[in-house]
Amino acid sequence: MSIVKINVLTVPEEQRETLEKRFASRAGAVENSDGFEWFELLRPVEGTDTYLVYTRWRSEEDFRNWMSGQGQAAHRGGGGGAEGGSGTEGAERPKPAASGATLWSFEVVQQAAPGRSGPATE
Repeated sequence: MSIVKINVLTVPEEQRETLEKRFASRAGAVENSDGFEWFELLRPVEGTDTYLVYTRWRSEEDFRNWMSGQGQAAHRGGGGGAEGGSGTEGAERPKPAASGATLWSFEVVQQAAPGRSGPATE
């Protein structure tokens, strides 16, 4: 059964462009990871300063493996991640674009796509 991780980021208006550019420059930071299924960066439309970072994984174990390796480097700035820098040793890290973050976790129990629907399969 797939799992979903949603990172809820509070991003002040003046940091939105910075956050989006950092995510755009992180190509490959997660896409080639074992068990990775999907990624989306969701920009708020109105009434909130909260971005959602949606990732879907084959299993909790796959997510944990990514977080303990590439994910950890990306979040510290070593893997071209959204909150870090280029990973250059000894270089000063840029200020984080988000002022707060919370991680939500879900199991996929139902899903639908064009032309097919029904319970999720394991």
